[in-house]
Amino acid sequence: MFEIVKPMEIEARSFEIITELLGENQPDPETAPVVKRVIHTTADFEYRENLVFSEHAVRQGIEALRQGCHIVTDTHMAMAGINKTVLGRLGGEVHCFMSDPDVAEEAKRRGITRAAVSMERAAALGKPCIFAIGNAPTALIALKELMDAGKVRPALIISVPVGFVNVVESKEQILGCDVPYIVARGRKGGSNVAAAICNAMLYQIAR
Repeated sequence: MFEIVKPMEIEARSFEIITELLGENQPDPETAPVVKRVIHTTADFEYRENLVFSEHAVRQGIEALRQGCHIVTDTHMAMAGINKTVLGRLGGEVHCFMSDPDVAEEAKRRGITRAAVSMERAAALGKPCIFAIGNAPTALIALKELMDAGKVRPALIISVPVGFVNVVESKEQILGCDVPYIVARGRKGGSNVAAAICNAMLYQIAR
């Protein structure tokens, strides 16, 4: 028999079910909104275990967003999924350089990926940025190189690319960084996960 739920109450009921199914394995209060929104987005409870947070990463991400921090992502899908209305009210913007014609041209000329060139463009923004990477491990690799060279210092790294080639390795290198991070260990992730994490923090501000 179907459960009767009013349209405006579906999301709230979904989160109630997630909380019930987690049982005694509840995340801590700071990370719970992020973990549960990712589970809500994916219906995958493995994220309870494979999402790794540096100390107070969520708190630091929220504070950065409150101060008008921008978000850089590696796909237009993630860009579309991030709540730009809330972000805009805070003074922030979302950037994705992947489809810029000059990025494609430069990547071809240099024999590197568009994702790597996109990270260079993001570093040149000269603004505080959260990097939400949900697709391209080469973006993470390039970002780490830029950090090591002192060319960028992210307010937060959301490291959730999905796939098989260099995905695990690119994520693991972020775990040793001295900047705040949220990492989905293993091969799982995706643009929807990157957007969900951003929105979880934005909704903590907007509620």
